[in-house]
Amino acid sequence: MQGPSRLEALLTPAVEASGYRLVRVRVSGGRRKTLQVMAERPDGLMNVDDCATLSRALSEVLEAADPIEQEYVLEVSSPGIDRPLTRAEDFTRFAGHEARIELVNPDAAGRRRFKGTLAGIENNHVVLDTADEKGSHERHRFAFSAIADAKLVLTDKLIEEDLRSRERAKVSH
Repeated sequence: MQGPSRLEALLTPAVEASGYRLVRVRVSGGRRKTLQVMAERPDGLMNVDDCATLSRALSEVLEAADPIEQEYVLEVSSPGIDRPLTRAEDFTRFAGHEARIELVNPDAAGRRRFKGTLAGIENNHVVLDTADEKGSHERHRFAFSAIADAKLVLTDKLIEEDLRSRERAKVSH
């Protein structure tokens, strides 16, 4: 995964000052751009009110800095259950869950896409356990910088864990 972009560097202080954690910043679209900012509270959740609060805070920063030349729409959202994995700590936090990983360049066997169970981080490498149709298991290690994109796969286990987290958050608020 690449280092922080200019937009991430601009927005991170405002996100953190508002009490959130930045998950991802992405600009997409053709003539009319969309600036997508994914964030979450420290407990991993993010509701509509949180998105509105953060959107107002980021709008002020974006108005002052004017970092995107063309017209754009700001979209602030939760990362969702099948969230992107963007930081090294995400791979540790979600160890034991299924994920898809796409590499910047193919590996020695010519593969760029992998799906398997996250096993965390070892020696600064993301570890993913995969199984093929024949049931043979393989452990893959990827340098963080070699990963173009990674996200969780929506599974029953992930949904159950998310529901438990939401229940815990309700009790603590």
